[in-house]
Amino acid sequence: MTNLIGVHECKVDEKGRLMFPAPLRKQLMPVIEEGFVVKRSVFHKCLELYPMAEWKRESEDVSNLNRFVKKNVDFIRIFMAGVKTVELDSTGRLLIPKDLSLFAGIDKQVVLSSAVNRIEIWNKDHYEAMISESADMFADLAEEVMGNRNLKNSASENVS
Repeated sequence: MTNLIGVHECKVDEKGRLMFPAPLRKQLMPVIEEGFVVKRSVFHKCLELYPMAEWKRESEDVSNLNRFVKKNVDFIRIFMAGVKTVELDSTGRLLIPKDLSLFAGIDKQVVLSSAVNRIEIWNKDHYEAMISESADMFADLAEEVMGNRNLKNSASENVS
């Protein structure tokens, strides 16, 4: 599994290309030649860039859904909407497809934010607004999501 680190600001040129930051290229060096998949985020107006191996794991989970359940079929259709394969060009630039740029409001300034095994691509203003809005509730969110983590580890250790 890829574990990416970092938040990087970039500029997008008039053709929709961004120079992929050297620190991210270095982290992704072992998988760059396999290419990437870019898609709409489920929860935010941003894009998600997956290294190909990570995308295969993600899409495997989705492909295991029962297609005789209408909600699953509807989810798959929307989840896969706009999914595209992309590659870095010989100079290290990434072309963001036009339809996905429009979805995420990508224009001149973008932020690439690592999200463990993928990279979120944000319009810079949208990213800063989301971080500002989330800052006040982060402590509560952290407690809710991660707060019981030690209890589970302690419980399983006590059982053995």
